Amino acid sequence: MKLACQLNDIFPGTGVCALIEGHQVALFRPSEAAEVFAIDNRDPFFAANVLSRGIICEHEGELWVASPLKKQHFRLSDGHCLENAAMSVQGYPVEVRDQQVWVAA
Repeated sequence: MKLACQLNDIFPGTGVCALIEGHQVALFRPSEAAEVFAIDNRDPFFAANVLSRGIICEHEGELWVASPLKKQHFRLSDGHCLENAAMSVQGYPVEVRDQQVWVAA
């Protein structure tokens, strides 16, 4: 696990990008709770590092992020793409310890 950021660095309802060993990871904090999700930051449809700027949404009881480019949806728990499973991104385990966000990336 690698230290990504402090929990308070992620405003509830938003995402941020963390650079972990040269790799961009999008971190999302859907609510005030200390629950954080991590997926690749790179939108595979456009090869652009923008997913951390997407909008968090809920679909059929699961949390997703809509890419800010063309709004494809990626599940926060595992990076699965709703519109095209072949374009899914990597999801990463996350732990929040003592207000610090740790990612296994």
